[in-house]
Amino acid sequence: MGSRRRSREVAVQVLYQADMVQKDITEAFKVFCDHFDAPAAVRAFAVELVNGVDRHMVEIDGLIRKFSEHWRLERMPVVDRSILRLAVFELLHRSDIPASVSINEAVDLGKKFGSEDSGAFINGILDRIRLHMEEKDAGESLPASDPELDQAGDPAG
Repeated sequence: MGSRRRSREVAVQVLYQADMVQKDITEAFKVFCDHFDAPAAVRAFAVELVNGVDRHMVEIDGLIRKFSEHWRLERMPVVDRSILRLAVFELLHRSDIPASVSINEAVDLGKKFGSEDSGAFINGILDRIRLHMEEKDAGESLPASDPELDQAGDPAG
């Protein structure tokens, strides 16, 4: 197993723990490392991930709420919610990680730690968020309207 995959597993477990016991993310990470082996290489990336999720939680939860049809965030299984938060953080703030990698990793984490339906549930929400982000990016890359043209598209004058 690659160190990034293992880092994601650690991150999900820390996010889960913090969510379950309403613990500060730094304290949750410390408790995890006190009880489980996490090599330094694994820990470094996991710390980046959990701190990023923690820093952007409001934005991340807002997107999950927006794109999870018929599911309130508070009613989702905690493990699924933790995996979604991690993946959405990567989609939003880790341009060095392709969206397909973040989504595939999240689906695999869902299959490993969640229920038999977790992978499909996670994939559905993340795919909707990915599409939204692509549409938003495509809209931002379109040229702005030319102020020299009126609404009919003819030169003003």
